Amino acid sequence: MNTVSTEIIQEYLDATRVGIDKELDRLLPAADHFPPSIHQAMRYSVFAGGKRLRPILCLEAGCLLGGDEQTLVRLGSALELIHTYSLIHDDLPALDNDDYRRGKLTNHKVFGEAMAILAGDALLTLAFQVLAEPPVASDRKARIVAMIAELAAASGTVGGMIGGQVADLEGEGKPPDAQLLETIHRAKTGALLRASLRLGAIYAGAAEEQYAALSCYGEHIGLAFQIVDDLLDVEESSAELGKTAGKDAAQHKITFPAVYGLEASHRMAAEECERAHHSLALFGERAARLHELADHIVHRKS
Repeated sequence: MNTVSTEIIQEYLDATRVGIDKELDRLLPAADHFPPSIHQAMRYSVFAGGKRLRPILCLEAGCLLGGDEQTLVRLGSALELIHTYSLIHDDLPALDNDDYRRGKLTNHKVFGEAMAILAGDALLTLAFQVLAEPPVASDRKARIVAMIAELAAASGTVGGMIGGQVADLEGEGKPPDAQLLETIHRAKTGALLRASLRLGAIYAGAAEEQYAALSCYGEHIGLAFQIVDDLLDVEESSAELGKTAGKDAAQHKITFPAVYGLEASHRMAAEECERAHHSLALFGERAARLHELADHIVHRKS
C-alpha cells in the first residue's frame, strides 16, 4: 500500500471505530452497575484499544448488500465481545501467560485470575444476548437464528476458535507441521474473521453466490491475518506490538515462520491477500472498501 492509501484507510478505521465504541458502551452494563467489579473488568478489556476489525468487516459486508448500518454495528459489537473474551482467556497464566495486551496490563493482572475468567464468560454470554434481543430480532428472525448458529460454530470446538486454541496448546513443542499449522489458524483466528463477513451477509439477505464470495474472502483474509501476526511476533518489538514479542518461539508454538521461514511467510501472506481480492470479483467496484481492508491486514505493523 502506498502512503496515501494507508492514510485513507486509517482515517476510515478511526472514524468507524468511534461509532462501534459508542455502541459497545451502550451495550455493556455501566461500570457502577451491581456487581461493579465484574462490569469494570469487562469494560477494561473492551475499551483497552483494538482495531475493531471484526465489527468493521461485518459492517462492510452487510452494507455492500444494502443492510441497515446501525443494526450491522450492533451485530459487529457482538463479534467484538466474543473476540475480547477470547483475548482475556488467552492471556491467563494457564494459557499464554501474558502480562500485557494492547500496551496495557492484561485483565488478570489488574482484576485477578478469577475475575478475568468471569469477565470473559460474561462477554461471551452478552454477545449472544445482543444478537437475540430487539432491535436486531425485531424482524428477519430466521436470519437471527442463522447468525447465532454461525457465531456459535465459529467460536466452538469443531473448526472454531476454541478447537483451534486447543490444537495450538497441544501443538507446543511438537515438530513444525504444515498441515497442523493451517488447521490451527483456520480455526483459532480464521473462523471468527470469516464469521464477521457471514453475519453481515446473512443479515442483509445475501444470495447464495454472494454469501459464498464473502465467505471465501473471509477465509483468505483470516489466514493472511494470522500469517502476518506470526511474522510480527518475530519482526516487531514488544513496544510496537503492545504485547510481549517473541513469545511464539519461546513457547515453541507452531507458526508460519517456524514452518516456512520469514521470506516464504511474507510471500504466502501476499498470496492470500491476492486470493481475497479475486474472491470479490462478483461485486465489482462496490467492494472497494473490502479490498482496502485486505491490503491493510497484510501491511499492518501491529
